[in-house]
Amino acid sequence: MTKAVKAAQRMSHSERTERSDSRMFEVTIESIVEVGTERTKLKDVGERAGYSRGLAGFRFKSKEGLFCYAIKRIAEYWLNEMTQATKGKSGYDAICAVTDAHYQFCKISPTEVRAFYILWFESVGLKNDVQDIVVDIHKKRLNDIVYWIEKGINIGELSKNIDADAVAKQYMMTISGIIYQWLTDTEQDSEIEALHDNLKRTMRLLLPVASSSQPSLFKAVER
Repeated sequence: MTKAVKAAQRMSHSERTERSDSRMFEVTIESIVEVGTERTKLKDVGERAGYSRGLAGFRFKSKEGLFCYAIKRIAEYWLNEMTQATKGKSGYDAICAVTDAHYQFCKISPTEVRAFYILWFESVGLKNDVQDIVVDIHKKRLNDIVYWIEKGINIGELSKNIDADAVAKQYMMTISGIIYQWLTDTEQDSEIEALHDNLKRTMRLLLPVASSSQPSLFKAVER
């Protein structure tokens, strides 16, 4: 009896389930990136993961359920990375930290990021559970940006003239644009890094420090 078999026998049911889920997750994101969501099949995921044709269907019930699991798992990982990157930070420092973390996430885990945003963009216009999850994630991340900006304002770090909601929406739209460009050309990593750096410079303009007499660009437009 091999060590691998002995180790598998010592696993609890929950450990075996987590192991198989993790393997099917890996296969799912690879398939989404390689052949797209339409050609990603439940039976193929089970087989490629080294299990039976029916395990993915049994575990996730449908391809939609599989995609929901995948996008939530990636979102949870990103939330942990973002939380660590912004710990103890507020205002512009928090925005810079999360922007740097996002670029590193793209660089270190490109398959996961590409699969996540493919599911994200393809959910637009659909009425299903994947879209509901995407909308919820978007709202939470938008609220995170608003929170960091408002915290910076409240502690006197940033100007009180800033429209936190407007700046946060601008940030989220820019990140989406950067990722869309990255998805269409996978050979432009240096440009993607530059775009993240440009985003930080833009945020500096939109988030003037408290001592600055210059109003937020959004406030200036409103006048």
